[in-house]
Amino acid sequence: MTDNPFATHAELFDLRGKRALVTGGTRGIGLMIARGLLQAGARVVISSRDAEACAQAQEQLSRCGEVRAVPADLSRHDECRRLSGLVTGESERLDILVNNAGAIWDEPLATFPDEAWDTVVDLNLKSPFWLVQALLPALREAGTADDPARIINIGSIAALHIPQRPNYSYSSSKAALHQLTRVLAKELGPQHVTVNAVAPGPFPSAMTAAILDEFGEAVAASAPLRRIGRDDDMAGVAVFLASRAGAYLTGTVIPVDGGIATTA
Repeated sequence: MTDNPFATHAELFDLRGKRALVTGGTRGIGLMIARGLLQAGARVVISSRDAEACAQAQEQLSRCGEVRAVPADLSRHDECRRLSGLVTGESERLDILVNNAGAIWDEPLATFPDEAWDTVVDLNLKSPFWLVQALLPALREAGTADDPARIINIGSIAALHIPQRPNYSYSSSKAALHQLTRVLAKELGPQHVTVNAVAPGPFPSAMTAAILDEFGEAVAASAPLRRIGRDDDMAGVAVFLASRAGAYLTGTVIPVDGGIATTA
């Protein structure tokens, strides 16, 4: 980071020389974030359980910068450790960790099964914690007082207001992730690591495809900005949090939802 306190616009958002991991980076919000980080100059590793999806996303994103895809089932603790070892194998430092991999389960209260809790909580809540544990030495190595390493957790506006769908484990896990963000921010700040969360509203993805296909116009109309989120909306907030522009921000949950949750 330059000693000049008045950075140029380019310097504020420049990620050249940074190394990032984006989990669930092969589609939807993860793909949007990975593209944004690559275009800002970062070298990015993406992960997904699906090896074919990894290969396709790597080919697509390679037009934007240096990217590597690693298949991994992050609902398992051992797989989180394996991925962490692969990410840090060529370098002992990691500048940016984006915990985006997630799952959702919609089912009425009367029939909501145990599996719906285990599947969703393991991936949405335990996995980010396991990855922070495993990658903390590499994040500490990268961070400085002026330019901390960054952890960005992807939460949801379902944790900020009451969702209309019966996704009990999803909204609960995301609310817990928001709180985990604040807890880790307090602990890791003195270690030169910031921890923030993004709470997306409606964005096009595999997770939201069925809802948006059926109710897309109504969902857009419910937002004060009267539209669904776009790729650049998510890429922009991720680059902000990962760059010099966001270096003095930690413990926050930023809704990126066109105003749906914050004006409800």
